[in-house]
Amino acid sequence: MVLWIIQSAGVLFDLPLTYLGITPLSLRGLVGVMSAPLVHGSYEHLFNNTLPLIILGGALVYGYPKTRLKALAFSWLGSGIGVWLWGRPSVHVGASGVAHGLFFYLFVIAIMRRDARSVGLMMIAFFLYGGMVMTIFPRDPHISYEAHFFGAIGGTLAALLFGRQDPKPVVKQYQWEQSDEEDPIIGDAWQQHADDSGSATPSHHDDDPWRR
Repeated sequence: MVLWIIQSAGVLFDLPLTYLGITPLSLRGLVGVMSAPLVHGSYEHLFNNTLPLIILGGALVYGYPKTRLKALAFSWLGSGIGVWLWGRPSVHVGASGVAHGLFFYLFVIAIMRRDARSVGLMMIAFFLYGGMVMTIFPRDPHISYEAHFFGAIGGTLAALLFGRQDPKPVVKQYQWEQSDEEDPIIGDAWQQHADDSGSATPSHHDDDPWRR
């Protein structure tokens, strides 16, 4: 909502929002390290970033409540600082670098933890936005792949540093998994014993009533 309010204010009041972008190696552009993800070049640009932020951010909030702010901060600052230091001489705006950081955080942390919830969230993220693996490389001269690349590095670093701070979900055990008692109906009929001919025969006699 904040991003849409800022974009609408810029359009309605003709505000020079590009001044909040990142201009590499410029003192004025250094402000953009914090403000660039808040402004976008157009409504289309903003719309393209809104859904990834909602879905990936929702997965982050649900799966990693203790490290979500750290992952967001590393993605935000990693993208901004990287663009300011090594970006092309242009004005870089948009939250796509943050979105890439969140995606790579979910991806790397799932590989590290390998519990059902982490893997499930990663599979959803990869199914919807797996193309982010390729958009960290230069493809379109009008797209800041530098923001994508350094945002991905920030998300990866956050996963490596903080990935084990969130507790893994408790694995539910059912009563039949915890009990060592023999089933009162089936007994040991699931066991198979080999006779002299090498063929498998059940442990109970064929005249057992439950087998008829």
